[in-house]
Amino acid sequence: MNEQEEFDSFEPFEEVELVYDPTEASADDKPRLDNFISKTLPDLSRAQVQKLIDAQLVSVNGEIAKSSLRLKGGETITVKIPPSEPLDAQPEAIPLDIIFEDQFLVVVNKPAGMVTHPGAGTRSGTLVNALLHHCKGSLSGISGVERPGIVHRLDKDTSGLLVVAKEDSTHKELSRRLSAREVKRNYFALVDGIVGPDSGTVDKPIGRHPVRRKEMAVVENGRRAVTHYKVVERYRNFTLLECQLETGRTHQIRVHLASLNFPVVGDLVYNRKTSGSEKARAKLGLHGHALHAARLSFTHPKTGEALEFRAPLPADYQALLEKLRH
Repeated sequence: MNEQEEFDSFEPFEEVELVYDPTEASADDKPRLDNFISKTLPDLSRAQVQKLIDAQLVSVNGEIAKSSLRLKGGETITVKIPPSEPLDAQPEAIPLDIIFEDQFLVVVNKPAGMVTHPGAGTRSGTLVNALLHHCKGSLSGISGVERPGIVHRLDKDTSGLLVVAKEDSTHKELSRRLSAREVKRNYFALVDGIVGPDSGTVDKPIGRHPVRRKEMAVVENGRRAVTHYKVVERYRNFTLLECQLETGRTHQIRVHLASLNFPVVGDLVYNRKTSGSEKARAKLGLHGHALHAARLSFTHPKTGEALEFRAPLPADYQALLEKLRH
């Protein structure tokens, strides 16, 4: 089923007609179509706008248009919006490590091995299934039927902090702040090899691997990705780094560090050195790869309070570091 067919099953559409007026004080000079729609229709997230455009549900002067179209002025933009999809994921009574919770959002410490949301081949046992039970179904619906509440995600084998939205306006504002780089995320990454410089920045574009389509890679035509890192501790054959995301691309830290020939320990996808196998993981006592989202800070979308949360390294990760120190 293609995206157009998927949307067709949710008819009737709501049609919204917009006109770009370049004389308005707030108007950008020749804005991209997707940016103009996102700013003009704040109830739609950027991801939703892109999905509508990809599904050919957006037209300019009656013609199907692409996201990158530059508006000159006077164009009529028609956006067809399908009604909200019913929730698909089911609640499951799975224990959660809740760090913070109020009526608007939840901050949770996800364990390694838990998938963030249902997807192909994984319908249960995910963080979303657990949250639906914990929050009694009170999660935002912006990310669709499979990902209620999910503002950002962590890979299955990555542990650590995630913020989840309970209602739509909180979700939209958190998503905006993520895009504006106003949400700070710090990770601890144990890598194969001895990193020489005490600190550094990786500024390399990331996109889909040209051959291995399930993987990401540093590619020329990828989206800009920036990771800052500093050395926390060096061991005989490994280095512990603290990484801060400036952008948030899929598998960003794992791909960036592997591109420096310092892959994350226990990474079954991007580590082709000594520790990138199930056997090596077992020998090291790890339940996932050695990447942990340790710190998360942002301003609360509703109260304006500055929030900062920390999650200690998982027991298996801490035990490995102790072993490496001796």
